[in-house]
Amino acid sequence: QVQLVESGGGLVQAGGSLRLSCAASERTSSAYAMGWFRQAPGKEREFVAAITWSGSSTYYADSVKGRFTISRDNAKNTMYLQMNSLKPEDTALYYCARDKGSVNYAGTYYLSTRYSYWGQGTQVTVSS
Repeated sequence: QVQLVESGGGLVQAGGSLRLSCAASERTSSAYAMGWFRQAPGKEREFVAAITWSGSSTYYADSVKGRFTISRDNAKNTMYLQMNSLKPEDTALYYCARDKGSVNYAGTYYLSTRYSYWGQGTQVTVSS
């Protein structure tokens, strides 16, 4: 059973930065694409960023493009989300997820249904 554990969340002022980490329990996760999603109170879970298994391709939601950077270190079975210029609207519970491994990732990376394993989430709160 694959386990994903997020860390790095916290309370930060607007304009500040945080770096989230997602550690996978198994080395096999390095062979899969992974993503970050977030869910704010009263809202649906939304796509934030995604990265292919090699790290050669990355994808971002328009709302975070230019401010967030996704990366991974397969030797450490860990994925990261560097978040800069944070805004109050970035406040949410952030989840990492591992892709099922099915085809057409480039066309459907933003769909939560293509991710089979999820972490418990780490809270990010941005004060104004």
